[in-house]
Amino acid sequence: MASIKASLKAINDAIRQQQWDDALGLAENLIGRDPNNYQAYIFKAFALDKKNQLDSAEAAYNTAVGIKPDAQAWQGLIKLYEKQGPKALPKYQVATLKLAEIFRDMNEMYKCQDVVDKFIDFARSRGDRSQYIDALQLILPDSPIYPALEGRVPHPAKTYETIAQILEVDEKKRINTLIGERRTRLGAKLSEVTLEVNREVLCKSILGNIYHQLTLWSPDDDVRRQYEEKLLQFRYDRLLVTPAPDKPAELQVVQKLANDMVIIKHPFKLAWDVAVEWEDCKDIKDWDVNVLNEYCSFFPDSDLYRVLTGFMTSNLSPFPKRVLEDKSSPAQASQADDESEDDEDGGAPTSVIPYTDEDRLLMMTEGILTTNSVLAHRLMGEYYQHLEEHESTVELMRKAMQIMVTETGKTGKVFANANQSFMLYLGTALVFYQSPRNHGEAKFLFDKVLEVDPTSTPAMIGVGLIYEEEEEYDQAIDFLTRALQGDSGNLRVQAEVGWLYALKGDYTRGKAELESLLPSMLRANVSQDLLAQTQYRLGCCIWDLDSSKAARKSRNGAYAYFLDALKSNFNYAPAYSSLGIYYEDYAKDKKRARRCFLKAVELSSAEIESAERLARSFADDGDWDRVELIAQRVVDSGKVRPPPGSKKKGISWPLSALGVAELNKQDYAKAIVSFQQALRITPDDYYSWVGLGESYHNSGRYIAATKAILNAQKFEELIDDSSKLGDTWFTKYMLANVKRELGEFDEAITLYQEVISSRPDEEGVCIALMQTMVENASDSVEKGIFGKAIELATNALSFGLSAGKDMTNTFNFWKAVGDACSIFSSVQSRIHNFPTDDVRKLLDLNIRDKSVYQVLADIDNVGKDVVFADGLFPDDEKIGVQLTQVLHATILAHKRAIYVSADDIHAQAVAYYNLGSAENRAHLCLPPSLRVQSSKYQKAAVRCFKRAIELEAGNPEFWNSLGVVASEINPSVAQHAFVRSLFLNERSAHAWSNLGALALLQNDIKLANDAFTRAQSNDPDYSHAWLGQGFVALLYGDPKEALGLFTHAMDISESSSSLTRRQYPMSLFDHILSDPANSSIASLIQPLFALTQLRSLDSQGLAYQHLSTLYQERTNDFHGAMSTLEKACEQLEANYEATESSEALARFALAKTDLARSYLTAGEYAKATDCGEMALQLSSDDSTNEPTAEQRNKARLSAHLTVGLAEYFSKNVDAALSNFEVALEESKGNPDAVCLLAQVLWAIGTDEARERARTVLFGVIEEDSSHVQSVLLLGIIALLDGDEESLDAVVSELQTLRTSDKVTDAEQSRISEVFRAVALLSENSTEDDVLTQLQNDVMLYPHLPHGWSRLAEFGGEEYPADMALKVALKAIPPRGELGAVDLSDAYAGTGKAADAQTAIFIAPWNSGGWESLGRAVAS
Repeated sequence: MASIKASLKAINDAIRQQQWDDALGLAENLIGRDPNNYQAYIFKAFALDKKNQLDSAEAAYNTAVGIKPDAQAWQGLIKLYEKQGPKALPKYQVATLKLAEIFRDMNEMYKCQDVVDKFIDFARSRGDRSQYIDALQLILPDSPIYPALEGRVPHPAKTYETIAQILEVDEKKRINTLIGERRTRLGAKLSEVTLEVNREVLCKSILGNIYHQLTLWSPDDDVRRQYEEKLLQFRYDRLLVTPAPDKPAELQVVQKLANDMVIIKHPFKLAWDVAVEWEDCKDIKDWDVNVLNEYCSFFPDSDLYRVLTGFMTSNLSPFPKRVLEDKSSPAQASQADDESEDDEDGGAPTSVIPYTDEDRLLMMTEGILTTNSVLAHRLMGEYYQHLEEHESTVELMRKAMQIMVTETGKTGKVFANANQSFMLYLGTALVFYQSPRNHGEAKFLFDKVLEVDPTSTPAMIGVGLIYEEEEEYDQAIDFLTRALQGDSGNLRVQAEVGWLYALKGDYTRGKAELESLLPSMLRANVSQDLLAQTQYRLGCCIWDLDSSKAARKSRNGAYAYFLDALKSNFNYAPAYSSLGIYYEDYAKDKKRARRCFLKAVELSSAEIESAERLARSFADDGDWDRVELIAQRVVDSGKVRPPPGSKKKGISWPLSALGVAELNKQDYAKAIVSFQQALRITPDDYYSWVGLGESYHNSGRYIAATKAILNAQKFEELIDDSSKLGDTWFTKYMLANVKRELGEFDEAITLYQEVISSRPDEEGVCIALMQTMVENASDSVEKGIFGKAIELATNALSFGLSAGKDMTNTFNFWKAVGDACSIFSSVQSRIHNFPTDDVRKLLDLNIRDKSVYQVLADIDNVGKDVVFADGLFPDDEKIGVQLTQVLHATILAHKRAIYVSADDIHAQAVAYYNLGSAENRAHLCLPPSLRVQSSKYQKAAVRCFKRAIELEAGNPEFWNSLGVVASEINPSVAQHAFVRSLFLNERSAHAWSNLGALALLQNDIKLANDAFTRAQSNDPDYSHAWLGQGFVALLYGDPKEALGLFTHAMDISESSSSLTRRQYPMSLFDHILSDPANSSIASLIQPLFALTQLRSLDSQGLAYQHLSTLYQERTNDFHGAMSTLEKACEQLEANYEATESSEALARFALAKTDLARSYLTAGEYAKATDCGEMALQLSSDDSTNEPTAEQRNKARLSAHLTVGLAEYFSKNVDAALSNFEVALEESKGNPDAVCLLAQVLWAIGTDEARERARTVLFGVIEEDSSHVQSVLLLGIIALLDGDEESLDAVVSELQTLRTSDKVTDAEQSRISEVFRAVALLSENSTEDDVLTQLQNDVMLYPHLPHGWSRLAEFGGEEYPADMALKVALKAIPPRGELGAVDLSDAYAGTGKAADAQTAIFIAPWNSGGWESLGRAVAS
């Protein structure tokens, strides 16, 4: 023991001398000897602390505390923790508490307080706010040392308030910080983030407990009330974010806090809202009226106050009335004397009490607009139901249900009774609102209510009313009878039961029931609506009990009750309907009936009978605007379409009437929808089908229109009595209109004629028939069916003679006449068919004013003189006279159209436009020599188009036409007109093409190219845009590109496009002349057709007729060429004799040259000689520039060769040779002419002639060794002469030509023939040599059928013949240019009977197919 004390003393001395290591060593030694020595651990911890070994020191102190819980060890720990700073505050707090308890137990209260105060000061100065709050826990009542320190530390209320203030700031800051951090996450939504953060913070917060403690400890009532409010608000906010499973517990806490505040009448609005709203009583009368009154007193500015006050002051309120004055609320009573403050704030709030029903409704409506109160909506629903404001009730209850669901989701409060009430209010309103549309939903709601409360009287009444509307009268009576068991005094339900018996057909019982109720209703002072309804229904029972005319006409029967109903309720609509029927059907007072119907419909859209009668009345008057209003009102009522499963039939007439009204307003899309809806309700409604067809037609949906009209016609066939449908001709007329729009003109004309046969006085149908005939004629012209076009135009004019007086005063009639006449000017080859007599009669129809045809007569000089002129004209003048008559008749018809359209500005503008087009057409039909300068027609056209623009400046077509006619007169005006047209319609391909043509005329190629390109992009099918691009390509020097563009224009153009039919054959002929080797007969068919159509359009175009003969010559149609050229020569000769111009002479000479060639081909050698010699005589003068030197040389060469061949075939050999000699001399040794001469010389047969043939051929080869024909002729001559040396030279030359790419396929075939002949006829040749030669042909030209065919003929094998056929099939147009004969030979070469028949079918004139078929049959 003594040694321990000595050791402790030694340790103490070492510590005093600050020898920490020695003290530590001694302490360790002592502890080794006495492990439970408390003082040794204290010394050790102290030494370690001085050496700054804080963790070891803390362990030593803790060991000491474990040995002996003495103050010294805890004091050491506190000093140690103070050194460690804020991180050791939790340990510091434990040590402080332990030390304070020790001092408390030692009754050293000052030391106890000092320890605590120092710790709290340290936590406040060194720790964070949360650590400071933890430190304050030591001086709260929950602390173990609080009893000892009570009175020495601040009051708990002050401490709790400090904690609350700190927590409020910290939690708000934390919430904002977390929301700011998490809202930036991908996919984060602010609402979800806010809810999540609030839930995380508020659910872990102790602030609620702090508020609660404040309410317990605070001595100040105001402070306590303040924190009671904060506590309720906090718990309510935490309830909103609490997870759904935990909400019930929180809900009870919030509701208890709110109820406690209400009990003490503390005016905190949230508390009162919760207490009142969450009460959720079954009936409104179950609410505590005192609580409601106090709510109104405390919160006179709230929305719920307005609704509560309005309801509680109404007659509907189940609560006793209270006397209220306009005075300040109790909450502000203490401030009543402070007038200045009230004045500054606008005065103290006051309780406003409504004294009239209007004020009450206005006040409640204002309150309900902005509130989310469930109670307010419940009260408002009850009030609206009382007022029978069913539409407002429906809207309000749907909103209320959404608010209720939202409130339940937020707070977890289930408003079971409110939900039942809302469903009842909504269901009851839906029974009457837009009945019966919403009956299904109403029935669903009532069923839901009955599931919860099977005895609910309002629900059973509602279900009964629904069954009544659905005509389920037995079930309705059952439900209403059950409802009466719970409410036997309900007069409304009793009246409804009586009416149900009447609806079942038991009018006697119904009458008795209703009569028995009237006295009770009068005594009970029921609503005027119920009384009027009962009186009206009683009248209906009397009306239906006796349907005789005398009974119904009596004013003492049903009529009297209808009047009584109106006396009871002046706004009862059904009574007006019944009175209207009485006045219309029995009193025969149409005026009163209409007024009654109008009043009924005005009061109620459910009065279907009144609406229908009124709509028919307005329709008879043509007042479609009112028809539309009435029909739309009925449609909006919801009674048009019955609900699903209802026995009631739908009502289609309002939709049909709506469709007709919209049709008259030209709102076709809406009309279509209306008719479709009508047909869904009544599929067999004939008039709806007709209206639907007309709507489809007017909106451009012609296929659908056709189907609709055909459906309507099916009903015409099914119904025998046509009087039920009325006039059925209209469907034919509409179908004809549809066919006309679809371009099926023939069917349309047939239908129009059927209508006219039964209704000849229908002017609209007659004009439509004329217009359709003219449109069909124009369409036929575009399709190239010119004969049909002329026939239709003639029929249209002859039909016009039967027109009535009124019809001849219409614009469309004269437009049709003018357009019919213009067909003859378009198809000039048929101009002799022009019905002059009919036209004269038409122009004289119903003329009342001599100035009818004087429009612009001073400019164009067009009157009736030319059309009415009679006389005999020479054949060469007849066409011109007839054309002039046609043009003048067209112009006169359009002038008449202007005259009759004087009162219609739009029609007059179109008439001037049509007249301008006719004048311009007359100008274009003038001879080219007369179109050099502006003609009278052109000037008149300009005036017409300008006048049309004055009348309708926004029409782009008018500006475009003005630009066309002004292009040659004034290019600047033309450009302005085109630009203006494009401004009005920038997508017009016509205007862009015309602008491009103007640019071409002004040599602006770039602008022309841009304009034509724009036209192509706007309308790729507009041929003139491609034609213009072709002209641009020609100007750029690219004829190949131009030909492609002209060809495409020809492919897409109409047959009436004369410009395309002029330019395409010309361009293609130029191409044929430049590259004749690549031309075939197939490529000549289309231009020949184009020229044939052009001849029909312009029979006086001799140049193009001449061009067509050149194509006919190349297609071996020499008879057609002869016929055309003979007529052309006659006209050219007459023209030359009249003008004696060199141009006419040149054209005549060229025509004679071509005619001579045609005669030669036809074998008429004498005529060929005569024409050729005449051509030579006409072209002998080379002093003129017409024709050119090149043309003259070619023509004379052709004439010489033609005469020579004609003389040769006429056996005049010397004359033939003479012509050949002259031809060679004038053509300077033309190789083709030389070959022809050589063939003739060889055919003469004399040695001298044959020698000369050799000489001239060698002369050609010396000049041009690549001339294939000359080499071939020399090869044949050498082969026939047996001249091996010459034959070798020819074979060598042919081998060179065989590999040349300049040799055509036809020439290659002839070369192969010569090689085969050489191999076959040579002295030393064998079959192998011939076979080798044939194989060489196949190897060199495997794509040509000739080599394969010859190989098959030589070897008799099947495979080469099949290959020849396959190659031939790939070489035919459009992939190749193989002709019909070659393809026929390929088929015939296979030796099969089927292929031989195909060969005959392809070329029946070819003998190869017939021979092959004979061999196949024989074998």
